[in-house]
Amino acid sequence: MTPIRHNGSDGPDRSDSSAGDPVLDAVRDCVLAVGVRRTTLTDVARRAGVSRMTLYRRRPDVRSLVGDLMTREWIAVAVAAIPERGPGTNARTRIVEGLVAGVRAFRAHPLFRKIVDVDPELLLPYVLDRRGASQEALLSLLAENLREGHADGSVRVGPTERQARSLLLVVQSFTLSLRTMTEEDDPELDGEAFLAELRTILERTLTP
Repeated sequence: MTPIRHNGSDGPDRSDSSAGDPVLDAVRDCVLAVGVRRTTLTDVARRAGVSRMTLYRRRPDVRSLVGDLMTREWIAVAVAAIPERGPGTNARTRIVEGLVAGVRAFRAHPLFRKIVDVDPELLLPYVLDRRGASQEALLSLLAENLREGHADGSVRVGPTERQARSLLLVVQSFTLSLRTMTEEDDPELDGEAFLAELRTILERTLTP
C-alpha cells in the first residue's frame, strides 16, 4: 500500500519517492499522448532515459507501471483536496469539502480523463472486483479524518472502517458515473449542481 504522509500544511509529503519518479513521469507522458494500450515499455524507457531491463526489474509490463502511476496521481489529488486545519474548521467540514473538491479534481485530471475516454477497462477491476492500492490509501486517509470527527463531535459516531468504505463508495460513483447523469446546458443538472447535491448527501450522512 502506498503510504500517505502529512506535513504541516496537510499536503503531500514531497519525500515520497514516487513524487518525482522519472519512470512514472514517463509513463504519464506516454499515456497522455497515446493511451495505455499503445504505450510500450520501449516508449517508457526512451522517455525516462533508462534501459528496458531496468523497467523489467521494476515491473513486468506497462499496466503494472500504470497502476503505480494511478496510485501516485490519485493520492496526490485526494490529499491536496483536503482543506487545511484552521480555527473554526471541524473534521466534518474538512471531510465534506475535501471529498467534493476531490471529485471535482479527479474529473478534471488529464490522466483520469484519458483513461476514461480511451482505456476505461483499466478501472473496472477496482469498481467490480477488488480494491487497489490507491483505494486502500484513500480509506486510510478517510478513517484518520473520521476518527478526528468522532473526537471533536462533528461526525456521527459509528464503525470507522464501515463509514470510510461507505463514503468512498459514494464519491466513486460520483467520480466515475457523473457524466452519465449531467446535462451541462441545464443549471439544475450540470456538474456543479450535482457536486452541491453530493455536499448535501455527505453533510447529512456525517452530521450527528
